[in-house]
Amino acid sequence: MKNESAFRPEKFAVIGAGPVGGIVAAFLARGGYDVTLCDVVPALIEPALDPGIIIEGTDTLQARVARITTNVDDLLNDPPDVIIVTVKATALPLIASALEGFVAEGRYVVSWQNGIDTELVLAEQLGNKSVMRAVVNLGCVPLGPAHFRIAFHHRPHYLQELDPASRDAAIGICRVLTECGLDTHHTDQITNMVWRKTLMNASMNPLCAVTGKTMVELILDPILFNLVDALIKEGVVVARANEFVLGSGFYPYCINYIKSAGNHKPSMLQDIEAGRRTEIDYINGKIVDYGHQAGIPTPYNTMIRGLVKALEPK
Repeated sequence: MKNESAFRPEKFAVIGAGPVGGIVAAFLARGGYDVTLCDVVPALIEPALDPGIIIEGTDTLQARVARITTNVDDLLNDPPDVIIVTVKATALPLIASALEGFVAEGRYVVSWQNGIDTELVLAEQLGNKSVMRAVVNLGCVPLGPAHFRIAFHHRPHYLQELDPASRDAAIGICRVLTECGLDTHHTDQITNMVWRKTLMNASMNPLCAVTGKTMVELILDPILFNLVDALIKEGVVVARANEFVLGSGFYPYCINYIKSAGNHKPSMLQDIEAGRRTEIDYINGKIVDYGHQAGIPTPYNTMIRGLVKALEPK
């Protein structure tokens, strides 16, 4: 990654104080940046001020953010240079409309989330020039408010602008994240990377959510592993029919990556256990949508989406 960039952001805001948001906020705060953590639940963000966000697992650190808020409008009164959105994809339309007043030259919003086309939901309201997309390669679990464990951290992460005019800013943001310890590379292949990651999530997360099993338990069960296999293969057909580039050897790469995930409850199972809505529509649901667009049947993804939706709170 080339590091030459005139864009040097100093102030960040992170919207969403779950594990992914807490982790990026902690790394940025430890790096000396001005960080505001925003979430609608006060109890989730209060400890981020004192004693600070605590991370354990593959990385260990503790860092205090500069300020907290439960209101996105507060970010517009004293705008940061970069807002990183880490909320569940289901909340995106609401967040996007709340951020309309943030858009200005030199300010950027990063979708730091799971799922396909999350950046497009933001760009629809905020415009392509302001929006960037990241692919995050870590697995994490909440241990308490502002207290998280990183179960696995497969560096680097990747980030790309939606509009070529914002490329310099994207490189600048990558540099900051890398200096803070969240090694992030600039790419021009983000959509392909999103599909690569989502196909893995789509094969494991919903099966864990439906069965209550961890990733390793799923892999060790031969019947369930056959379903993982079928979901990967169906997703690969849909991706290739829509001309997304997965690269050669993607299937064995998938299997090896999945086997290294360990005894970890993915976020979709965490959501079902906590009685929250999941991101199934942005993961398996998108594979179904893109399959329909290309005339490819998706029986496995359609079935698993239906089962997860049936478990969600009404």
